[in-house]
Amino acid sequence: MDGEIVPIRGEEILPFQELQKRLGRKKVSQELLNEVPVAFIAYDVLYAQKRVLINEPFQTRRTILESLYLNSERVRSGIHKRFADISSLDEEFAAARGRGNEGLMVKDLNSTYKPGRRGRDWLKVKRAIATLDVVVTAAEVGTGKRSRFLSDYTFAVRKSETDPTLLNVGKAYSGLTDAEVTELSHWFRAHTLQELEHGRVCVVQPKMVLEVTFDRVQPSERHNSGYALRFPRILRVRNDKPAEEIDTLETVRRLAEVVPDSPEDKGVGGVGGVGGENTSLSPRQSPQVGKPAHGAGSSSSPTSSTSAS
Repeated sequence: MDGEIVPIRGEEILPFQELQKRLGRKKVSQELLNEVPVAFIAYDVLYAQKRVLINEPFQTRRTILESLYLNSERVRSGIHKRFADISSLDEEFAAARGRGNEGLMVKDLNSTYKPGRRGRDWLKVKRAIATLDVVVTAAEVGTGKRSRFLSDYTFAVRKSETDPTLLNVGKAYSGLTDAEVTELSHWFRAHTLQELEHGRVCVVQPKMVLEVTFDRVQPSERHNSGYALRFPRILRVRNDKPAEEIDTLETVRRLAEVVPDSPEDKGVGGVGGVGGENTSLSPRQSPQVGKPAHGAGSSSSPTSSTSAS
């Protein structure tokens, strides 16, 4: 099966940072096991009935998954729904967010299972809550084709309108073109204050301003601001804005209050998601409601499907 282990109590999916308490430990205490129970949420089935199913249409795989009756406390299948069109998608999206999911996942029910590749067969539907103007404080070498460039950027906001102290709130590596990354990489190398990890990480002069979007703001002990942006993406480089005019921690704090901590961190419906719900749409409509995603939700319908992410 393809799915995800999530922190869960009863029917409520807990924030992801609760699961982090159990990660990276050689031994998990009974107290922590009781505090943060987990369950496996199945979104797809890849092998069953003594045969490999990855080349079967998703509708067939979903039917087989439902026949397994996964409804125990520790192993269960993701919720799914069918829709004939997209007219009810906004309502379903709001309902999913209310349950603690991050959005929806649309899946073509005729799609095969392509490990690591989803394309337009599986589309993630999410909405950013706002944008922030931030300044880059550190740049890190990327991976893959960007392994020669500084492409991963840690960024900060000002402490207040009167205090220019910079407080980190996140790290982003997506959203820019290869040309933009190349240009920024050269700029950061030329404006490096300190090199770490043999040059893989560079602390840079805080002058490069970016506009970033994200799915939510969550409490964080990792950043000195006390907050972290979840799934940040870079929208553009703000060459028109000086670092003295970037957003402040108060703006971040207000955004954290707009969306309570539970709604977005409680899961993604779909493969690689968290306890999501699935909705069905026709193949003609599914490409219009989201961007290609790496994770996917499960659902069953004659044509295509969606899941809460």
